Amino acid sequence: MSNKTLIAIVLTTLVMVVLAGCGGATPAATEAPAATEAPAATEAPAATEAPMATEEPTEVPLSGDVVADGSSTVYPLAVAVAEEFALLHPEVRVSVGLSGTGGGFEKFCNGETDISDASRAIKQSEIDACTANGIEFAEFLVGYDGLSVVVNPENDWVQGLTIEQLGQLFRPDDENNVERWSDLDPTWPDEPISFFVPDPDSGTRDYFIEAILEKGLELPEELLDVRTDAQTTFSSDDNVLLGGVANDLYAIGFFGFAYVVENPGAVRTVAIENKDGQFVEPTFETIADRSYNPLSRPLYIYPNVQSLREKPQVAEFVRFFLSPEGAAAVIREVGYVEPPAGTYEEGLARLEEILMGQ
Repeated sequence: MSNKTLIAIVLTTLVMVVLAGCGGATPAATEAPAATEAPAATEAPAATEAPMATEEPTEVPLSGDVVADGSSTVYPLAVAVAEEFALLHPEVRVSVGLSGTGGGFEKFCNGETDISDASRAIKQSEIDACTANGIEFAEFLVGYDGLSVVVNPENDWVQGLTIEQLGQLFRPDDENNVERWSDLDPTWPDEPISFFVPDPDSGTRDYFIEAILEKGLELPEELLDVRTDAQTTFSSDDNVLLGGVANDLYAIGFFGFAYVVENPGAVRTVAIENKDGQFVEPTFETIADRSYNPLSRPLYIYPNVQSLREKPQVAEFVRFFLSPEGAAAVIREVGYVEPPAGTYEEGLARLEEILMGQ
């Protein structure tokens, strides 16, 4: 082999090796197109905030004072209602006085109290006093009482009395007055009588004078009062009168039926001759059906209209007094009877009219 041929073979071999090296290279991968970015997620609209729950207004507890005064007869009922009211409104202070119907109206017409308790209707002179002082009032009938004539439990001679006998016993000193039991009936003890009588501010005393001396006996005006002699003890507190009769065999007195009920056995009630000629003792039934006459009588409360409108606690107390949970719920327990059906409802309607300015 010639040198030229050998060189040609070597060159050819080198070229083939080079070409083979070049042909084995993997072509560069075609670059994948850049991934299209997913469109940004559409942002959901912000959730509409739920409106804030309206907070229930915080109820401010009722508070303040309610000042009542007046009849010692209405006193047990007013106190019983006030005690029930306090369970619902412990921050309200209800004070109840017992200075007598007349004494209560005197304070009321001077603007000293919110409510006047009365065992008789307000007198014209008291209306005039209130008017002079700019006191406007409302009247609410809250119950009925049986004004009770009582003797010592050991008294075995007095069972019943006529209107005439009651007049002789309690009328002012004159030729028809009696000082000893035997003066009224010769078969009764020849012993001096002790009298226990409500004082001059008492509505019970006023009612007795009107029913027995004025209407019952038609006495002249100068005799329209009760006796005031040394044998007579006066008090505005019916508990004092009850205690006097309970501790004196020859005593007699009169006061509200509630004090008889609250003190069983302490005194004994006397039957009184009614307009039909029957002798009737005070009981829940005879007071309710008015057969115990003429001594069944109405009981009232008189609130100050300005107090009702400007003192929420006074308005609420009167509302409670007239409600089924008020006087109606406790009146028999304290010794009185409820007024005619519908009376409390009428009172509540009138109260709302007053509060609305009517």
